[in-house]
Amino acid sequence: MSPLILYTTAGCHLCDTAKTVLWPLLTEFGLRLQEVDIAESDALIERYGIRIPVVAFEGAAAELSWPFVAEQARDFIAEHSQG
Repeated sequence: MSPLILYTTAGCHLCDTAKTVLWPLLTEFGLRLQEVDIAESDALIERYGIRIPVVAFEGAAAELSWPFVAEQARDFIAEHSQG
């Protein structure tokens, strides 16, 4: 199963909050979290900039942008995970 990707960057307090929301769902769905620092790529900075944190699955067009609550994240994972 593809990992759940969290687009983030250093010092992003909203990203820390998003991880707190996502953590129980990782266990529930048997997923691992892959954090991607957008600062490592100009293309990612251009794409995500001030939208982070953003959650996605590799190869999927759908993304879940902040703000979101656990129920929204659960629905997103259930709909878009491959497993």
